[in-house]
Amino acid sequence: MPNKLLPPSGPGRPKDLAKRQAILDAAKTLFLRNGYDGSSMDAIAAEAGVSKLTVYSHFTDKETLFSAAVKAKCEEQLPELFFELADGVSIDSVLLNIGRGFHTLINSRESVELHRVMVTQGSQDPKLSRMFYEAGPQQLLSEMERLLSKADAAGQLCIADVHGAADQFFCLIKGGANFRLLIGCGEPLEGAAAEQHVQDVVAMFVRAYLPAQGGC
Repeated sequence: MPNKLLPPSGPGRPKDLAKRQAILDAAKTLFLRNGYDGSSMDAIAAEAGVSKLTVYSHFTDKETLFSAAVKAKCEEQLPELFFELADGVSIDSVLLNIGRGFHTLINSRESVELHRVMVTQGSQDPKLSRMFYEAGPQQLLSEMERLLSKADAAGQLCIADVHGAADQFFCLIKGGANFRLLIGCGEPLEGAAAEQHVQDVVAMFVRAYLPAQGGC
């Protein structure tokens, strides 16, 4: 068989994925350090150790890269798999995993710093605020809504307004401790205290939406 018909050798795609990850890591670092306006594609390329052309080949513009960086940060702690409700699995256990992941996410140094950047710049650039919200919080809300709809259909919960319930869940996980952390007058819950907080939230949430006898 002629050699030209054989697939190309070498790392190929894995190398591209490594470069993409390096670009995302560089973007997160610079967006947090310098803000959105203060982070150029040239600077991100230099931080990632790639060419500017490579950055544009993976992400068409800075807006796309910013959205991808926010989404990647969320998916580190809350991959889509967390929001699956498999047959025979209780909604309690699924919500516990989501609660733990979300609590870790919102209290991470990167998340806290990014939220502070958005509070500072958001009022000056509503478009940036919308990009951040759609790439991060809105994605999580949408995944949670789909999960709660499945739990409702399976009879594990009884929820008339899945959007409102999803919002309630994440707000309960945040609690007052996260707000104090964001404004710099408190520390995040950690260890046993964090676990107890998540367990208490899940227990209260499930209790509130348990189907009454005879169904919804």
